[in-house]
Amino acid sequence: MSNIVFSVSELTAQIKTELEQLFPLVRVKGEISNFKRHGSGHSYLTLKDEHSQIPAVIWKNTGNRIGIALRDGMEIIAEGRLEVYPPAGRYQLICSSVTEAGKGQQQEAFALLLRKLAKAGYFNPERKRKLPRIPRTIGIITSPTGAVIEDMGNVIERRFPAAQILLYPVKVQGTDAARDVVRGIDYFNSAANPRHRADIVIVARGGGSTEDLQAFNEEIVADAIYRSSLPVISAIGHETDITIADMVADLRAGTPSIAAELAVPDRIELLNTIENLMSRQRTIVLSKLDGAEMEIDSLQNSYAFNRPLMQLQQLHEQLDRVPEQLARSVQRKWVQKAAEFTLFNQHLTLLDYRKTLERGYALVKKGGQFITGACDLELSDRTEILFHDGTVTTTVTGKSLP
Repeated sequence: MSNIVFSVSELTAQIKTELEQLFPLVRVKGEISNFKRHGSGHSYLTLKDEHSQIPAVIWKNTGNRIGIALRDGMEIIAEGRLEVYPPAGRYQLICSSVTEAGKGQQQEAFALLLRKLAKAGYFNPERKRKLPRIPRTIGIITSPTGAVIEDMGNVIERRFPAAQILLYPVKVQGTDAARDVVRGIDYFNSAANPRHRADIVIVARGGGSTEDLQAFNEEIVADAIYRSSLPVISAIGHETDITIADMVADLRAGTPSIAAELAVPDRIELLNTIENLMSRQRTIVLSKLDGAEMEIDSLQNSYAFNRPLMQLQQLHEQLDRVPEQLARSVQRKWVQKAAEFTLFNQHLTLLDYRKTLERGYALVKKGGQFITGACDLELSDRTEILFHDGTVTTTVTGKSLP
């Protein structure tokens, strides 16, 4: 046992040196208790778990930077260094950063998925589909309760009441929310009932915390939007909330009400546009009518119009010559076809195998098939020999090959 006697200050100084060198940077997960924020801006708290606790300090500059409203009972991950405080003879954690437990892993997963989808082209502008100018049916995927569906219905009714709204009710947060949203997107893309076919799909929910919006950061939701054959508008949370669903969708709306405005035209503007087009068409038609009247006047004053009898006479003369010309044309065509027929008949006569048989040749068949050589016959085979004037049945009694 050492005979060295330390003063309290000497022992504390040595512990401070050893401990602070051993733990220059640590990450600690625990629950906040005894949280106090002093008027100086510094915060003091205790991190604890089931068996132990450690005091911690968050200096003012660090507290202003972390952007989290800390409170007793919150589970956090604190990063910092261990420090020994000699006047009290205790060690404490000096925090350099604080994140809510689970947030770090969630943000890391979000960043990984973001990079994966970006590499696969999910966010490319060129793949974004255009919205139809005047949709007949709008499919909305959201919660059936709450203000979202009511607000969207009011906007669509005000702007374009001719549009039909189809609601696919889903959970918008929680364990099954992502799968519910995927089923809704797939349903509108494969609806067998013509009355359930949408021209646009809107995926919407109201505001909430990052955890509340987590379903819309799931890869299965991004995949469903990406493979949708229908254009998709994403309206998740508030203007400041950005989810992966927003980035994959063909159009992002800051709020569900804005999504409803973007999905349909304003009927007043549409009616004004129609009126302007009708006015332009009316002007064009009247202009064409004026031009046609001028052409008619010109024709009425022309030489041809004032000499119709001469033109009729010329037409009669041409008509009188038509039967004669037609008869000559038919005669020429008949002579040509007769010559072609005679030539084709001669060719067919030359190709007739019976003419060849008349010159002393014969055809041999065995079993209904023509044979071309003695090697195809065996002794006792029955054959048929075809001459130009009939058929003879024979039996092979001898065979000689060269």
